Amino acid sequence: MKKIAVMPNSGKDIGLVNTKRLIEFLKDKTEIYMEDSYSVLGMNVNYVPTSQIYDNADYAIVLGGDGTILLRAAEYAKRKIPVMGINLGKIGFMTEIEIDDMEFALLKFLNEDFRIEKRMMLKAEIRRDNEVQIAFHALNDIVVSKSVGENLICIELSTDGEAVNRYNADGLIIATPTGSTGYSISAGGPVVDPSMRLLVATPICAHTLSARSAVLSSDKVMKIKLDCDYGAKDAVVTADGDVQGYIRDTDEVIITESEYDFELVKIADQSFYDTLIKKLS
Repeated sequence: MKKIAVMPNSGKDIGLVNTKRLIEFLKDKTEIYMEDSYSVLGMNVNYVPTSQIYDNADYAIVLGGDGTILLRAAEYAKRKIPVMGINLGKIGFMTEIEIDDMEFALLKFLNEDFRIEKRMMLKAEIRRDNEVQIAFHALNDIVVSKSVGENLICIELSTDGEAVNRYNADGLIIATPTGSTGYSISAGGPVVDPSMRLLVATPICAHTLSARSAVLSSDKVMKIKLDCDYGAKDAVVTADGDVQGYIRDTDEVIITESEYDFELVKIADQSFYDTLIKKLS
């Protein structure tokens, strides 16, 4: 019997109506776990602390949008928990199952009629005086951007010690193939098949006509530094939209391919490109 962690976005599933519907369908067919903060609802599941829910799951079912998956992508990946996404958001590249098709998809899932698609992730470190200040992982992107109200920043990007480019810009996005349809595409970056293993560097509002996206090998070490003689004195570093820290001219952001892969449960037969046309047309 599968052990399932059910992870709803209560802001999108008002009153947890769809979560209750899912649990009603899965009860007696699986072991269901939820965070104990939902215990007041009295649903017939196993309630556990947040710190323990990952240790009790073979799979996770997320009800929300892609952002809901991104919030905990690193935790799922570290424990090799495949994730099925039920779309309650607007676009939903990873939450591919529409709510009207939920029971049909769950039945296929219970009957082992699905595949696991692995997505590469990024690992980043903020280093100061050669000391690691913080390390973190991202499924979509790592972004170095100017602080609110500050002038442009001058960013130096290198890979394995070789200079790639200098950008006078609002920031720089380093995206995975999964993240190529997120912030990166909004900044003019290319769409990349999510099964590939590469990185896309895309400047944000670059103050030069020659600035373009660069496609880079994922097996090299990327380094980002600020040149404060030509830009603002500090910048903010985010991973999948969450602030991780701030850097100044003596700091470095080191980005490599993560040792973890994110595992996505794929039920639908449509290809990535079918989804792309459907979602972004």
